[in-house]
Amino acid sequence: MWDCLPEGRKIGGAPANFAYHASQFGFKAYAVSAVGNDSLGDETIDALKLKGLNLEMPRVDYPTGQVMVTLDANGVATYDIRENAAWDNIPLTPGMEAMASRCGAVCFGSLAQRNAVSRQTIYRFLDATPRECIRVFDINLRQNFYTKEIIQESLRRCNVLKINDEELDMIGGMFGYPHLDTENKCWLILGKYVLDMVILTCGVNGSYVFSRGAVSHLQTPRVEVADTVGASDSFTGSFVASVLSGKSITEAHRIAVGVSAYVCTQNGAMPILPEHLKH
Repeated sequence: MWDCLPEGRKIGGAPANFAYHASQFGFKAYAVSAVGNDSLGDETIDALKLKGLNLEMPRVDYPTGQVMVTLDANGVATYDIRENAAWDNIPLTPGMEAMASRCGAVCFGSLAQRNAVSRQTIYRFLDATPRECIRVFDINLRQNFYTKEIIQESLRRCNVLKINDEELDMIGGMFGYPHLDTENKCWLILGKYVLDMVILTCGVNGSYVFSRGAVSHLQTPRVEVADTVGASDSFTGSFVASVLSGKSITEAHRIAVGVSAYVCTQNGAMPILPEHLKH
């Protein structure tokens, strides 16, 4: 999708950001979505290819996705995520089915599930992945485009949950355990849904990776922030790529923290990473 800001359009979308950062660690990464039969669809494909991404992105008879961003007098943004866009109507293509069968890791969120067409495509893709595939549900709650049922179904299909502290509080209230502390909420979700990991990011207050019987906690480095766009996606992409490379959870966590801190010092969601951050 495109973020349409007062100063112009910028390509966006958490899954594409995730794929881009995983690709920087040497993996063949695909952005999977749909674009319209329009000029914005052409721009989308060109922009992602310039970033070196492989694409599985069929053209459909819906407009390419846009988010209209407006700023008030204090610079606070409000978002109008246009509905019934191309990415709401992603068909399951033969290419996607073939990809799912050999997939080492996949990242999906809740926003693309607001429409039944894309939701069923996502579920069918996930159900076709190998048992050992890392299936990351990067929950990304946006506006009112989610339901308790969608979240529960996604948790049943993933083996890694990526969530931030604000979203964790929302889930705690929705699922009936608002008074549990942060760690116990994560342990409860990990056990109830038989997950391999829960990754919790808390902004400047650090991040956690909960796994079976262990927890890794790291502080967030202090850096001069250019913007935070895509920093969370870079964390997830570099963490998963590091695990796929054979790194321990502790090492993968360290790399992810370093990468996301670097991305905050750069403009845009897809900067080229220095080599030393990948080790």
